[in-house]
Amino acid sequence: MIKIAFFDTKEYDKKLFDEYNKKYGYEIIYLESKLNSETAPLAKGFDVVCIFVNDIVDEKTIKILEEDGVKLIALRCAGFNNVDIKKIDEKLTVVRVPAYSPYAVAEHAVALLLSIDRKIYKAYQRTKKYNFTLNGLLGFDIHGKTVGVIGSGKIGKVFIDIMNGFGCRVLAYDKFPDEKAAKEMNFEYVDLDTLYRESDIISLHCPLTDENYKMINEESLDKMKDGVVLINTSRGKLIDTKSLIKKLEQGKIGGLGLDVYEDEEEIFLNDMSNSYIRDEELSILLTMPNVVVTSHQAFFTKEALNKIALDTCENIKEFFETGDCKNKVTV
Repeated sequence: MIKIAFFDTKEYDKKLFDEYNKKYGYEIIYLESKLNSETAPLAKGFDVVCIFVNDIVDEKTIKILEEDGVKLIALRCAGFNNVDIKKIDEKLTVVRVPAYSPYAVAEHAVALLLSIDRKIYKAYQRTKKYNFTLNGLLGFDIHGKTVGVIGSGKIGKVFIDIMNGFGCRVLAYDKFPDEKAAKEMNFEYVDLDTLYRESDIISLHCPLTDENYKMINEESLDKMKDGVVLINTSRGKLIDTKSLIKKLEQGKIGGLGLDVYEDEEEIFLNDMSNSYIRDEELSILLTMPNVVVTSHQAFFTKEALNKIALDTCENIKEFFETGDCKNKVTV
């Protein structure tokens, strides 16, 4: 029987994977701890570790997993920036869920945009107190605006399609442009400087790599329009938080929607309401009137969770039956 150590478990994970596992019959031990070099020994005797976005698989963790006989790291997400892939050798294989629901993430990005633009969060808090004034709730038409999309993969394309529906002009940047899609979907590829300069709204839909680490920084923010709206549902470390706060305080940024945060690992997806632990920069962002932060929930739909559970179980099955997997992560 294949034994799986399931790290960073939430109640919804256990409920869903228990249901899917009726078909597969894996032996699963659910752990609340995140995987890192300190917790890696908990995986001793297991064939698989199943991890999520904030588990840390660095060189030290990899060495421990290898020494303890783990054969497979099964990511139940698409991104793999938290795994030091260059340190993975033939003793370990890494698999992922490359596409669970691009609609979930793209639609959440639009929800953040609308909430910021039309001050939905302010209106909700105000009307709960029976205050129905409109002061401070002025928004703008998204129709006719120029939207810059960084990353035109599956999620980026769904977001582009939605923005087309709003009647926007869409610019995109991607290291590997899909010119066929650009013609069919009515958007234009441009360089980053052009996208920064011309966009009223910028949404990030790219994976985190060494190349784009903190790509949104003081220099790039200075190139953007005054009053630009930024949305990030990808990875927190795409943005330099210090620069972001500086430009928010200067009024350069008109609105900010974050579902991810640069140093979210010990905070997001956890209830910190009774904790004295506070992240200083996140606390500043949360006080700002034109900022909306959600807790890495863009993926969190019924459809996406079911796809994650199914594909993760299938990845494990395929690997142990064939020694390989179509969703294997390579350098």
